[in-house]
Amino acid sequence: MQNILITGGSGLVGSSITKTLEAEGKAVAWLSRSPKKYAQKSFYWDPKKGEIDDKAIDWADAIIHLAGAGVAEKKWTEQRKKVILKSRLDSSNLLYEALKKAENKPKAVVCSSAVGFYGFDTGEKLVFEGDPAGNDFLADVVKQWENATEKYQDLEIRTVIFRIGIVLAKEGGALKEMLKPPVAAPLGSGQQYLSWIFIEDLSSMFAFALENQGVSGIYNAVGPVPVTNKILTQRAAEYKGKPFVNIGVPSFALKLGLGEMANMILGGNRVSNEKIEGTGFKFQYGDLNLALKKIFS
Repeated sequence: MQNILITGGSGLVGSSITKTLEAEGKAVAWLSRSPKKYAQKSFYWDPKKGEIDDKAIDWADAIIHLAGAGVAEKKWTEQRKKVILKSRLDSSNLLYEALKKAENKPKAVVCSSAVGFYGFDTGEKLVFEGDPAGNDFLADVVKQWENATEKYQDLEIRTVIFRIGIVLAKEGGALKEMLKPPVAAPLGSGQQYLSWIFIEDLSSMFAFALENQGVSGIYNAVGPVPVTNKILTQRAAEYKGKPFVNIGVPSFALKLGLGEMANMILGGNRVSNEKIEGTGFKFQYGDLNLALKKIFS
């Protein structure tokens, strides 16, 4: 039986990956600041304090690294921005130091990153893994985060980094927020591209990366067909049985309410998934209607 250690395991994506791996017969444990809090097997760590239970690394055949403060949870004050960056760097660096010291190193580390790497708004241009980073706050965070996790390769550990798009899920994430108001409406112009992925496909992608030795380096973790904000909102509203109004929420109102964070939802990225599909990974829910049907059925 393979032992898989997950950082950020109790979050939306981590919980889904845990289910997928356990269904495949793997043993899963989480790294947590409160290991006794969960029914899931867990080891202690505290990235802020730079503390980790060394037994966790010895136990693991592979690691999935997802830990980092939620980007959309709170308004981006200067303090919050520091937390967003520091949480990612602290956890990634602590893991690196623990891996460096470990006698039994895991065979692979699969890390999360974000399509925010390309910048808030790349318009209609299809972006690929080799394209340059954007020059805004989020792009800078992602760049530093990837630099911290790419170091695992120096320890001769196969390292995979997934730049994750908009995650569609029943339990939370973007859809829940989009459909919160009594009436669904596009944001801003509604023409900005959203590169989305259904949570079950994302979980399968992480499992696939663990199993396949040929998967290494950076990949965009997005479905095959990016859609505009308007199309996603309209289709989701239909499946949810909610009224849709084709009048965009004005940009100035979003900026007033959300501050700098509004740029994240007013912009968009049309992201290619050619590279991950080239490894032989197959999407089960590459069609938006299929994904929404599964979510709202």
